[in-house]
Amino acid sequence: MGVKPIFIGRSDDDYLIEVSSEDEVKEAAPDFGRLIQVSCRGVIVTALSASKNYDFISRFFAPAVGVNEDPVTGSAHCRLTPYWQAKLKKNEFIAYQASKRGGFLQLLAAGDRVRIRGKAVTVLKGELLK
Repeated sequence: MGVKPIFIGRSDDDYLIEVSSEDEVKEAAPDFGRLIQVSCRGVIVTALSASKNYDFISRFFAPAVGVNEDPVTGSAHCRLTPYWQAKLKKNEFIAYQASKRGGFLQLLAAGDRVRIRGKAVTVLKGELLK
């Protein structure tokens, strides 16, 4: 990954790696050939934000499920929110996922759930038939 972890943890699905700076998150350069061999869905890299516009930054890599880097990942933020909640002692966050496309998420830790809001674009509509 080319990063120096200050914390490594694992959930059921993913590894979570905290690094010391926003730049380190942005500059992470995983070896996808090696990362695909890790026995999990994906790897989340995160750091506290240096910006006043958001609380923390992240990237999500999941080559094991066919996605080298996901642009904005709700499920990863379900792991990140309680992590940062414990560290920052607050329940509401603005997060930035720093993929090539990138995106902001509004997050609320609500008991054992995480509520996620953000902007989205409808790319497909359909109807389910009985």
